[in-house]
Order: sequence, then structure tokens, then C-alpha cells
Amino acid sequence: MSAIQIMQQRRSSPKLTIPAPDTDQLKIILQSALCAPDHGRLKPWRFLVVEGEARYKLGELYLNAALAETPDLSVERQTRIKNMPLRAPLIIVAAAQPVENHKVPVLEQLIATGTAVQNMLLAAEELGFGAMWRTGDMAYKPEVKTGLGLNQNDEIIAFLYLGTPVVTAKPRTQEQISNYCSVWSGND
Repeated sequence: MSAIQIMQQRRSSPKLTIPAPDTDQLKIILQSALCAPDHGRLKPWRFLVVEGEARYKLGELYLNAALAETPDLSVERQTRIKNMPLRAPLIIVAAAQPVENHKVPVLEQLIATGTAVQNMLLAAEELGFGAMWRTGDMAYKPEVKTGLGLNQNDEIIAFLYLGTPVVTAKPRTQEQISNYCSVWSGND
């Protein structure tokens, strides 16, 4: 499949199971991230691979962060939060560690990290895996950042869930380019 076909056919896979990418496949996925566009060559991204039993520890971290904010969470909600990292056999936490006071604005560094995540999504697709890019509340909780060994000025850009899709994704509908793009002539 060509790169264009992969981009145009890629779909998020919300239900993932084993197998996850093996060591060699994971290396390809991560190497693809390192090739993302990066103004200033700052490489502002950091990736944490979470798999196996570490997913349960991540669930505990999520729960502790949620309880710190809302101590009276229902048991049902607590269980849902704890089980969030179990949605896939492997998770890559993608964090931006922006270089402050640099000629490259922090926003561009955050975007560069996002392009690194997109490269990982496309590489996973090429290797036959499903992926789901998630953020949500946990990406913004100071307790989660600290528990992952990140600094408070770091930004979690993605929890990238990887594995084998449980169901086949619905085909993508063809969008009309004209709904999102116009030609600017400079004459207004």
C-alpha cells in the first residue's frame, strides 16, 4: 500500500487486542516518529512505552489523579478509570518537552510532537496494527505527569494505544475538499 493510500484509509481502532507490535516493529514505529518535521531540530518529544503489568500501574496512577480531584467518585467510575490503559496491549505516551525561550515558539514544538504521533499512527498502520490517539482528562492532570516522570511544563500530546484491531473499521467517507479549502488570491 502506498503512503497516500495509508493516509487516506487509516482509521482509528477503538478496540485493540494482542498481538501488539513486537520489539522490532516498535523500533520502526518509534524511528518513524523521530523523522517528523521539526523546526529547529529540537526533538522536543519524549516517548514512554507502557505495556504488560505497567498498564495496571498506569490505571492506578489515573485513579489516584482522579480521586485527588474528586474524592467521592462512584465505584463504577473508579473501575472505568482504572481500566482505561487496558484498552490496548501497548501504549505510547507522547509528551512534548518544549525548549522555553527559544526562537522556535513552544506552539511549533507542540505541533512537531503531534506530527511525530501522526508518523507513529501511519507506521503502525503500514505494519498491520490498529491505533487510537487519545488524550482526555488524564493528559492534563499534574499527578499523571509527575507519576510518569514528566515535568509540569511538559505536555502530554497523546496516549497512543496500539494493538491488533478487534473489528474492521468502517470505510472512510470521501470528504469534499471544497468544504475545508479555498484559493486565496490576495485581491480583497
